[in-house]
Amino acid sequence: MNMKKIHTMMLAAVVIVLSACGGNANKSSESTGAATASTDDHQHRYACPMHPEVTGKEGDTCPKCGMPLEHSDEMPGASGTYYMQFTATPQTVQPNQEVTLSFVPRKKEDSTAQVALDIEHEKKIHLILVSDDLSWFDHIHPEYGADGKYSVATKFPAPGVYKAFADYKPTGGNHTVDKIEIKVAGNVAAARKFEGDKLQGSSDAYSFELRSNGSIQSGKGVSMQGIIKKDGKEMDANLLENYLGAKAHFVVISLNEKEYLHVHPSVKDGRFDLQTTFEKPGIYRGWVQFNAEGKLHTIDFTMNVK
Repeated sequence: MNMKKIHTMMLAAVVIVLSACGGNANKSSESTGAATASTDDHQHRYACPMHPEVTGKEGDTCPKCGMPLEHSDEMPGASGTYYMQFTATPQTVQPNQEVTLSFVPRKKEDSTAQVALDIEHEKKIHLILVSDDLSWFDHIHPEYGADGKYSVATKFPAPGVYKAFADYKPTGGNHTVDKIEIKVAGNVAAARKFEGDKLQGSSDAYSFELRSNGSIQSGKGVSMQGIIKKDGKEMDANLLENYLGAKAHFVVISLNEKEYLHVHPSVKDGRFDLQTTFEKPGIYRGWVQFNAEGKLHTIDFTMNVK
């Protein structure tokens, strides 16, 4: 998804968004492009900031999320050396009751070491919460406290299993996404079914539509445009207010494997420019978030990748 500078939802997810934007949550084969050499003969490595396993040469873009590859001399497996230690208070999570979710970044080789986090799009952790059937979505941000934990209070709307995607970048390490399961007590209702495409939706006076330049199939490059309208009339996406340092955030998650992508697309000719490649067929759910007239708008979509 050529969602440049989307920190890495919709399509790739459109990021997917296809994302972002598992530990890393999305597994992708390495690019065949060779790294460029500096004048001191040191072989420099360029990698995707969202998918560090994707490497190539300077000027390349990631085939998964469309972000430009950045200089990085870290080894490809470095992202797996970090994880989030998670706790919920209270431990038994009840529907519609406040619970505090806490996270402590750890290093696998030394779980006692302090791990600093970089600020990305104005936050150190982007926490994406979804129900297991992907019918419910939230995007919140734990903040660092005196107890050494990153914490945030929230509520879950109903009993069932939820997935939390903790999206962060350790200082000096690779971008990492941890997928954490949270169970909410009570009798679980039947899962909502998603089958056909839903590529447009609205929030107040604003609507959002995805348009694909061709069929959406796995294993092939997909080019999409994201169109914003106000009162039914198309508007320039550049006129949107920034939300967390970007004109829009896209999150895309696959229904079966729960593969995740969180990206921030570029704007081309007044429309969001989204390009990606879906590795597998199936149903993908996505959410676009943008800020207009001082209000955060969230619009969901569904894609059936053949």
